[in-house]
Amino acid sequence: MSSTSPVADHSGDPPPGARQLARGITATWWYTFSAVVFLELFLVLVWTLQALAVPGGAVAPFVVGLGGLVWWASTMVLLVDYRHRLDAEPGIAWTRIGLPLLVAIGYGLVAGLMIDSWLLALMPVAQSVVLLNWPKGIRLRVVVLTTLLLVLVAFVDAARGAADIGLPGWIPALYAILIPAMSVSSLWWWDVLVTVDRARASEARLAATQERLRVATDVHDLQGHHLQVIALQLELAERLMGIDPDAALEQLQAARVSVDEARQGTRDLATRFRSVPLGDEVANARDLLTAAGLDVEADIAPDADDAPSAALGPVIRETTTNVLRHGAGRRARLALRRVADGWRYEVANDVAPGAGDEPVGSGLDGVRRRISEAGGTLEVREDAGEFIVSVTVPDSEAQPAVGEGYR
Repeated sequence: MSSTSPVADHSGDPPPGARQLARGITATWWYTFSAVVFLELFLVLVWTLQALAVPGGAVAPFVVGLGGLVWWASTMVLLVDYRHRLDAEPGIAWTRIGLPLLVAIGYGLVAGLMIDSWLLALMPVAQSVVLLNWPKGIRLRVVVLTTLLLVLVAFVDAARGAADIGLPGWIPALYAILIPAMSVSSLWWWDVLVTVDRARASEARLAATQERLRVATDVHDLQGHHLQVIALQLELAERLMGIDPDAALEQLQAARVSVDEARQGTRDLATRFRSVPLGDEVANARDLLTAAGLDVEADIAPDADDAPSAALGPVIRETTTNVLRHGAGRRARLALRRVADGWRYEVANDVAPGAGDEPVGSGLDGVRRRISEAGGTLEVREDAGEFIVSVTVPDSEAQPAVGEGYR
C-alpha cells in the first residue's frame, strides 16, 4: 500500500554519525563504571566475610558490611566527577570530592579498629584517592605509591598477628592491594576512548576548516579577478563618457558581460564542489548505515557514475537520513540500476514500531519536488514490514531543468 514517509523536521539534530558515536562512548562509560563498582562491592563482601571469621560478635561484620556499602556509594560520586575530568575547570573541586573522602577516612578508621586491621583502615582511602581527577602523569605515581603502602601495611598486620598468614587470610589482603590498580586500568581504557574520539572530532573539524579555506580561496581568486576587470572597465567608461560616448557604452557593456561571467563562474564553482559521483553517494550511504549497525544490501550498477547526480544525490542523502531516524535499525536495501526510461534508485528498510504515527515533515516533499523538476517519478509504499522509496529519473541529457533547481 502507498503511504507518506514519516519524515519529521530534525534540522537541529546532530548528524547520525555523531549520535552513533555518542551512544558508543556512553555505553563504554557504563561498562567501565559497572566494572569499578563491582570490584568495590565484591571487596566489601570479602571483608565482611573476613569480619565474620573474627571472634567478637556480630557488631564488626555489621559495621564492615553496612559501612562498606556507604563508602561504596560515595565512590560513585568520584566516578561521576571523573567522567567529566577532561572538561573540568582548573583547581580541585573540594565541594564534590570532600564528602566522599571524609566517608572513606571515617569508614576505614572505624572498620579497621573493629577487626584490628591497618590494611582495612587504609584501603578505602587509597581506593578513593586513585579515583580523583589527577593531572596527566600523576595518576600512575599515586597508584604505585598507594599499592606499595597497602603491601607494607599488609605485612605489618601479618607481623603483629592481626592477619592470618595462610592462604584464606591473604585473599582479602591481596584483593585490597590490587583493587586500586584494577580500577585505574579500567578507567585508563575509558581515557583512551575519549582521547581517540576527541582526536577524531578535531581531525574532522580541521578537515572541514581546510575545505572551507580552499573554497574561500577559490571564490576569492575568481571574484577578485572579475571585480578587478569590472572596476577597470567602469573606470575607463567614466573617463570616456565626455570624450567618446560610444566607446564608454562599449566599456559598460563589457562590464555587464564580466558580471555575467562572474556569476556563471561562481555557479560553476558551487556545482563542482556539490557534484559527487552517484556510485560514491550510494557507497557512502551503505557505509553509514553499516556503521550504524544495520545489515545492508547494496546493488550498485557498474556505470552508476553516469546517473544524474544533481537529481539523485539529494534523494540518496535524504532517504539515508530517513532510514537512520525512522527505521527499526536492523536491515536496509539500496539499489541503483539503469532501467529502460533512465535510472532507478530504491531504498527499503524495516519499519520502526509506531513510525507511521509520527508527524509528516518536508523531507520527502522536497525529494518529490526535485524529482518532478527532473522529469522523474517518486513512489513511496509499505510492503511486508518494509518502508520503500523508489525514484526513477531520465538520463542526464534528458533533464535540462535540473540545474535550475539548484542555483
